Amino acid sequence: MYAVVKTGGKQYKVATGEKLKIEQIPAEVGTEITLDQVLAVGKGESMRFGIPLVNGASVKATIVAHGRHAKVIIFKMRRRKHYQKHSGHRQNYTELHIDEIKS
Repeated sequence: MYAVVKTGGKQYKVATGEKLKIEQIPAEVGTEITLDQVLAVGKGESMRFGIPLVNGASVKATIVAHGRHAKVIIFKMRRRKHYQKHSGHRQNYTELHIDEIKS
């Protein structure tokens, strides 16, 4: 069984037992959370789509860790103008373990 979940402004396809990195959630490691914005639920060949959400569907997950993604380098340059700007960005994330999908 799998589901399409919306969290942090993004959509993720999840299945039971998977690990998933999403936008940071302010909660402690080991906390069980419920993702209730489920857009679709599928099992084998059958699919249920919500308009916009599936009624009564939810995904239970446990927070495994908090961390930061790899650095993304931002480099700006204007040729022949002696202009170079160099910076970086690291986005925070929360890693989840999907425990149960309830439809």
